[in-house]
Amino acid sequence: MGDIILATPLFDTLHASFPSAVIDLVLNERLALLFEGHPSLHHIYTFTDEERHHTFIYLRKVWHIVHQMHYDVIIDMRSTVNTQVFALFSPFSSFRIGIRKSYTRFTSNYLIPACGKGSMVAHNIAMAEPLSRIGQLKFHHRLTLPISNKELLDMHDYLVKMGINFSCPVILIGVTAKLAFKMWKEERMLCIINRFLQKYSDAQLIFNYAPGQEEINARRIYSKLDDRGRVFIDIKASGPRELYALSHYIDLYLGNEGGARHIVHAAGKPSFVICSPGSFKSTWIPDDEIPAEGVAAADITDISNMSPEQQYDSISVDYVWKKLVVFIDKYIEKAKV
Repeated sequence: MGDIILATPLFDTLHASFPSAVIDLVLNERLALLFEGHPSLHHIYTFTDEERHHTFIYLRKVWHIVHQMHYDVIIDMRSTVNTQVFALFSPFSSFRIGIRKSYTRFTSNYLIPACGKGSMVAHNIAMAEPLSRIGQLKFHHRLTLPISNKELLDMHDYLVKMGINFSCPVILIGVTAKLAFKMWKEERMLCIINRFLQKYSDAQLIFNYAPGQEEINARRIYSKLDDRGRVFIDIKASGPRELYALSHYIDLYLGNEGGARHIVHAAGKPSFVICSPGSFKSTWIPDDEIPAEGVAAADITDISNMSPEQQYDSISVDYVWKKLVVFIDKYIEKAKV
């Protein structure tokens, strides 16, 4: 989810640069609703997991999409063997833009270097650069997602009903993660939450999690808290779009780095994250006017020969807490000690 949200500056760059162009998006059906009504997009094509894993059905659907529209430009932001089929089936498209890999030179005629340790947002925007041959590019860097006033009002009423007091800080906390290797050690996250509740006496914490194992993990951490009186475990966003609506009413996102943080960033809210092993803040935290900070093992030590577990071990509670307090005191006006 996070990858496609970080692609929204590319959508807006294309729309601003070529306002009469038809810009379509292809993505997993689970994420389609999040982009419904995006002002830079015209149509969203979706694939189910079953379609993606059934070769004949997948190829037939790709063929239908590209030959229905006869696109002048194909931008393959992932450039996997599977996604390169869009370029393969579009030999007469003037621009077939992909990421430079060993196999993409056979299907794409414009290749962009891989992101590496650089900014993912800057990398995504760079995929529009070959189009400077046909027009002046107007770059956009902010993350953008669509939402209606009704959706925002409905979420506000729901949060009030669930007991949220908007005169006090509201913190959305990602205590768990979809993938286990992206979840900081549970006992350390528990220590941070307990310290947070003790220091900020009127802060309210909303646990964010998905159904299944994430919810099991979140409820286990919740059960171990020293004080659960200001922690909301049963406020639920039924999907990414609802989470985006909820994000408009928080003062801070705190937790593991991932898609939820990017949604919060698109809502213009501050975030503080613990990056997963092997990742870099420079890649996943956009460099714009929205306050965002985090910690990564690469900031502390040389991770080149460290296992994922060793990288997480290098991120201590005291190190995270010190940086978190500085960030909160600087950006969260409602925070009270």
